[in-house]
Amino acid sequence: MVERRCISCWKVKDRSELIKITADYDSGNVVVSPNSITFGRSAYLCYNKSCIETAFKKNKLGKHLKTSIPNEVKGQLLDELRND
Repeated sequence: MVERRCISCWKVKDRSELIKITADYDSGNVVVSPNSITFGRSAYLCYNKSCIETAFKKNKLGKHLKTSIPNEVKGQLLDELRND
C-alpha cells in the first residue's frame, strides 16, 4: 500500500484513491494520469469536486507542479469524477 497526500485537503490516502496529475519532464505538458507512469513532477488530488476547485482557485496545483496549468486540465479532472 503506497500512500500519498492530497495537495488540497492534505489528507493522506492510498494512491489508488487519488487522481495523479503530472507535469511531463520531457514535453512540459500537464497530464491527468491516474494509472500512468509518466516521468515528471506529480501532485495528487482527492476524487471530490471541492478538492479540485480549491486546487485551481488558490493555484495550488500550479505551484506544486511549478508550471502553468492549462484550463482544459480542470475539465479533465472533473471528467475523472464523472467516470469514477
